[in-house]
Amino acid sequence: MSEIMEKSKHKQRLAVSLLFGLWFPCCLTQTTPPSRANMAPTPSGSPQARTEQLKVRLAGYPRKHNEGRIELFYKGEWGTICDDDFSIANANVLCRQLGFVSATGWTHSAKYGKGQGKIWLDNVLCNGGEKSIEFCKSRGWGNSDCTHDEDAGVICKDERIPGFVDSNIIDAQLNEKKVEEVRLRPVVVTAKKKLPITEGVVEVKHKDGWAQVCDLGWTIKNTHVICGMLGFPHERKVNKNFYKHLKKRAAEKVSNPKVNVSAGGRQPSKAKANSMSKQSNRGKRLYLERQKNYYLIHSVACTGTEVHLAACPMEFNKPNATSSCAGGMPAVVSCMPGPLFMQNSGLKKKVKISSNVRLKGGARLGEGRIEVLKNNEWGTVCDDRWSLLSASVVCRELGFGSAKEALTGARMGQGMGPIYMNEVKCLGNEKSIWNCPFKNITTEDCQHMEDAAVRCNIPYMGFENSIRITGGRSRFEGRVEVLSFDSNRTESWGLICGETWTTREAMVVCRQLGLGYANQGLQETWYWDSSNVTEMVMSGVKCTGNEMALSQCQHHKTVNCQKAAAKFAAGVICSETASDLVLNASLVEQTVYIEDRPLHMLYCAAEENCLSKSAAKANWPYGHRRLLRFSSQIHNIGRADFKPKAGRHSWVWHACHGHYHSMDIFTHYDLLNANGSKVAEGHKASFCLEDTDCQEGVSKRYECANFGDQGITVGCWDLYRHDIDCQWLDVTDVKPGNYIMQIVINPNYEVAESDFTNNGMKCNCKYDGHRIWLHNCHTGDAFSEEAEKRFEKYPGQINNKIS
Repeated sequence: MSEIMEKSKHKQRLAVSLLFGLWFPCCLTQTTPPSRANMAPTPSGSPQARTEQLKVRLAGYPRKHNEGRIELFYKGEWGTICDDDFSIANANVLCRQLGFVSATGWTHSAKYGKGQGKIWLDNVLCNGGEKSIEFCKSRGWGNSDCTHDEDAGVICKDERIPGFVDSNIIDAQLNEKKVEEVRLRPVVVTAKKKLPITEGVVEVKHKDGWAQVCDLGWTIKNTHVICGMLGFPHERKVNKNFYKHLKKRAAEKVSNPKVNVSAGGRQPSKAKANSMSKQSNRGKRLYLERQKNYYLIHSVACTGTEVHLAACPMEFNKPNATSSCAGGMPAVVSCMPGPLFMQNSGLKKKVKISSNVRLKGGARLGEGRIEVLKNNEWGTVCDDRWSLLSASVVCRELGFGSAKEALTGARMGQGMGPIYMNEVKCLGNEKSIWNCPFKNITTEDCQHMEDAAVRCNIPYMGFENSIRITGGRSRFEGRVEVLSFDSNRTESWGLICGETWTTREAMVVCRQLGLGYANQGLQETWYWDSSNVTEMVMSGVKCTGNEMALSQCQHHKTVNCQKAAAKFAAGVICSETASDLVLNASLVEQTVYIEDRPLHMLYCAAEENCLSKSAAKANWPYGHRRLLRFSSQIHNIGRADFKPKAGRHSWVWHACHGHYHSMDIFTHYDLLNANGSKVAEGHKASFCLEDTDCQEGVSKRYECANFGDQGITVGCWDLYRHDIDCQWLDVTDVKPGNYIMQIVINPNYEVAESDFTNNGMKCNCKYDGHRIWLHNCHTGDAFSEEAEKRFEKYPGQINNKIS
């Protein structure tokens, strides 16, 4: 019911904006960094509700991401814990609640600074095994005889609980009660129709409306902060004379009531309308949104590195002040959008984005694990001393705004390559993270479970308003419906033909709706038939998977759908987390060899189509096949277990090998010549997806024995040894020469992953007819473009001759 009411309110706001030219962004929360206090729901009185909703965070200064003053969010307010009777058992419970495996220590006497507000708990006594601090004995909520000089802190072991979903975030922790939301209100009619809005009057949320900021003393640094909050990397100079002229015209309109447009609901007569349009012809592009400004804030003095206006020094006007902005006018800013958001913009100057920094593994635009390029190979950044200032430098150099959140503990999955940076200490005004002070690191300093990530502010584009999913059991699943317009510009909702629908298209839908990763793309949705929408309005949709919205994907100009019934409409299941499989490239290079295997030992392999076609013409059981053998170790570096899509009831038993196949094709093995043609190919069904081994502190969950569950746990890997059946390429018919060996995991996108670009692996391959060598083995996106070009031009590879 509340959702329906919310939708109706949204429609009312939209109607008002169309009538009066007012701009009400539908999703303002996306353009401002959420404070942890704002995000956390108020715990109710019941213990069950409190268990689900109690929030814990680390605060204070100076501190690392895994230590700090403990603060609890209870009854809508952040408060601290007193250090009386505090123990390592208490610290262990709190660290686990924060997503760390355990505590290494605790602090007393407000080591990380004194907190503010309530002291929620005192004399806390935990056994150490409790799931939440609220289950430990204490004097009760809010019952304390302490002062903030006795605030307790914890030091957690710098290792994350694998797959821990709740945030491990360093955020601004601002008092946003003084500045809740900020928006730009455009004053040019044409600007209203274009998103993103890049120029306008700065307005802050105040009570039930919006208030202005006085521009006296306003600097470019203030503008920089506002633009960053709203998702823009840079600011532009504003034509102040234009706005002064507009203010003057507004004053004339107020003093001359004849020009005023009627505020009543009556439509003026045609003659009157014509005369009014003539009178206002000179100022056709301009309009007056408010006849009187209400100035809430003045004397803003940002340094330019803040991530939110609320962090800047400012003064609030007193309620009874008579002249709050004498000689000034409302502050106006103009921002420069990043390249991704310039599709509707007429801006001539384009923002250049960095080519040696990137984000990987994020579900939404502007978020991901930070990777940097050094010596033509991509590597990660360690999260020691990782801060919002450093994160903001990365966001802006990639064409986004300032950082909304700085994430630690591999919150966007673990990288696989080198770790290049540690203790990055940006001041916030650098052009690139490479300009910031940092330490080069050794393997003892950091591991990939400490990879830093970021969530950036991005401009409001309104993409989510043109698509919805209906009929699912939760908001994360349902039949996809898109907004379409007929020749009269009448809008209606319609369905998408499910015939060509895959995980790639589902990825775009989930991203567009802000629902995370695609778990599955469905071609039939008869079980979600709750909507009265039945018409197919889109077919032949084909996405790369990187688009921001479905409208950016290819599709048929006119609908062409063989199965046009609503039950065959496309659907999606989205998820907040996803797996991410990566092959250990160096192990392939180290373990490769040639074997001539007798045909009488290959009956099972032939049955499973693991040999080339010419094997069928061989004189069985005499003779042999030449096999290129190697080991492959497949790591799950994501944030969810990799599990086969098919349930165990549909797994296929292979009597020859004595095990079940849960996926028909799990990997493709190919040998390619210079023009990309296959000279040999192989494939491997998922003989058995299981945890062969795991990183320290992670337990195995999957094993194939006794019809066990199949999958790969986060932080574990599945090892296919070189000596098992089908772990090869049949190169019997391949002539000596130089080739490219290619392995692709999950080639049909059958199971959802957070990143498919790292599923492939390539090696330069040299075969002299007797022996084989592999060089430069790397995952698909591990090299720079320059290094990838060199790889393609490997000596001898072009003409297929041995060099």
